[in-house]
Amino acid sequence: MTVITNHMPTAELQALDAAHHMHPFTANGELSQKGARVITRASGVHLTDSEGHQILDAMAGLWCVNIGYGRDELAEVAARQMRELPYYNTFFQTTHVPAIALAKKIAELAPGDLNNVFFAGSGSEANDTNIRMVRHYWALKGKPSKSIIISRKNAYHGSSVGSGSLGGMSGMHAQGGMPIPDIHHINQPNWWAEGGDMPEEEFGLQRARELEEAILELGEDRVAAFIAEPVQGAGGVIVPPASYWPEIQRICDKYEILLIADEVICGFGRTGNWFGSETLNIRPDIMTIAKGLSSGYAPIGGSIVSDEIASVIASDEFNHGYTYSGHPVAAAVALENLRILEEENILGHVRDVAAPYLKQKWESLLDHPLVGEAKIVGMMGSIALTPNKETRAAFASDTGTVGYICRERCFANNLVMRHVGDRMIISPPLVITPEQIDVLIERATRSLDECHAELKKQDLLHSA
Repeated sequence: MTVITNHMPTAELQALDAAHHMHPFTANGELSQKGARVITRASGVHLTDSEGHQILDAMAGLWCVNIGYGRDELAEVAARQMRELPYYNTFFQTTHVPAIALAKKIAELAPGDLNNVFFAGSGSEANDTNIRMVRHYWALKGKPSKSIIISRKNAYHGSSVGSGSLGGMSGMHAQGGMPIPDIHHINQPNWWAEGGDMPEEEFGLQRARELEEAILELGEDRVAAFIAEPVQGAGGVIVPPASYWPEIQRICDKYEILLIADEVICGFGRTGNWFGSETLNIRPDIMTIAKGLSSGYAPIGGSIVSDEIASVIASDEFNHGYTYSGHPVAAAVALENLRILEEENILGHVRDVAAPYLKQKWESLLDHPLVGEAKIVGMMGSIALTPNKETRAAFASDTGTVGYICRERCFANNLVMRHVGDRMIISPPLVITPEQIDVLIERATRSLDECHAELKKQDLLHSA
């Protein structure tokens, strides 16, 4: 058995990492010079690196470790399932107990008539499934021309060619021939950066009505679906104005456009309900899930599909699937994760304890001279860094310059807080306590202070 508890010195691990390991979303040449931080252990909301530093993980991994690190129950379930049935596929008119039980449980938790699950290995795979499923659905309904999927600029729906095309990240589209045909993007509901002098609610309506304009421009007979995250995650935790989602829902209903809610981040308690769609009163036809489904302990994702869509898809052979769709070990781990979320009332902890306290403390960061906006829904929050609060100004430096400086100060202060451009974002484990939230805010404030001092030193406190 491989045991790595007593590891090599950090410098040797970093050298091996640089020599052989290609990191995602990374300039690997720069990282090889700097050296990656080597994470060796984790428990609760904390990580430990190879130098013994304890780090508060305010990002829950990548938005995913909802129940916190170190839950032995999930390891035990995985080991038991590996011994009993480590793998089998569901292609050959076969199934297995973990996939059956997990699909049933997800259907119980999902709202409305979302009673059917197509499993994948990740959110990216699930959104690729959604592209094919909605197009095949309309073809079976006798409307094969309905193939266009509308998404939003600065959305994130994965990084495969299909899911990356659905997303609206310009940096991703600049590489690898994206977006694929018949994907159309409208503007995001980011009032802070793009609302100008318009009142926030009016701006929300305007941005929602861009969907209707796009449908009319492209042709109702050509548009298959609209996909969006209830709250944009990787785009910077962009919380839409309250007017936005009701208008989006009205438009989708009016034009019979399928609504896909990407719940990869918002699902499984992140917003205080099982799904962000419930928090924001959205009625999707399909929900994309991953991340919190297993709290990141095993790779698994899927699409939760309405009865109507599932019944139409069932009328024909759906020539689509993945080797690891409904992998028995991942499914068993996910099922145990959902049991813990439910039986330990972790959503109640979010709603009644953690989220209200985090909101109060997070919004107090508005007192800092660098912070112009503090947005938070449940356990996902963002602050906008600005040189001028009154005008909501961007920095004169390249976007992300200031955010990166702040992020580096956070890491130096043993706090994982991510930057998206010049926004700082958090998404801590749902089990975080008020005492741990105090530590998070103290470290965030210290990092902001150090960032502010560094901006003064580099003469970067200028408006664009």
